Amino acid sequence: MRVPVEPEKVLQVFKQYMHEPGFEESKSIVEQGELPVEMLQAMSLRPEILKAFAGFGNCLYPGGLLERALKEKVILKSSLRNSCQFCINSHYEIMRMAGIPQQQIYHLEDPKNLTERERVALAYTEAVMRDSNRVSDQLFTDVKRHFSLPEIVQLTMLIGYINMLNWFNNALQVEYKGDYGK
Repeated sequence: MRVPVEPEKVLQVFKQYMHEPGFEESKSIVEQGELPVEMLQAMSLRPEILKAFAGFGNCLYPGGLLERALKEKVILKSSLRNSCQFCINSHYEIMRMAGIPQQQIYHLEDPKNLTERERVALAYTEAVMRDSNRVSDQLFTDVKRHFSLPEIVQLTMLIGYINMLNWFNNALQVEYKGDYGK
């Protein structure tokens, strides 16, 4: 990781927010005497960012209206497209821990592994990432057929949110080291 951290300061900051729903996996790591994952270590350098990240977690991920498996697939699709080592590998692990079948995890593009709602969400994810100014009316009609308006807002925010995290992790060379599987 490009930003060095002091372990005791990371723990001091993280422990203020570790009971937030979005930090469940890292909380268990810290309770075993380890540091949280590198992404949270980096965010701990600016406690306000870690706090805001926790807030987003409550309304977007893992919280929010959309089902967990759908959110995980959107996150994985975005992370694969952005080549984010941290997000790809941590979410492979999170998906396994959540009981999502391996066939669905490793063959994300195979339509037989997706519900129609998931297929539309992933097509929308791809379109937004390709050029958010050019999402077709036909695709958006499909999105509206499968999602309520509040869910569309959440899905769109999730796509932007995971892209931001992918860029953050890539730029700072944040790595996932199998922390959740320990």
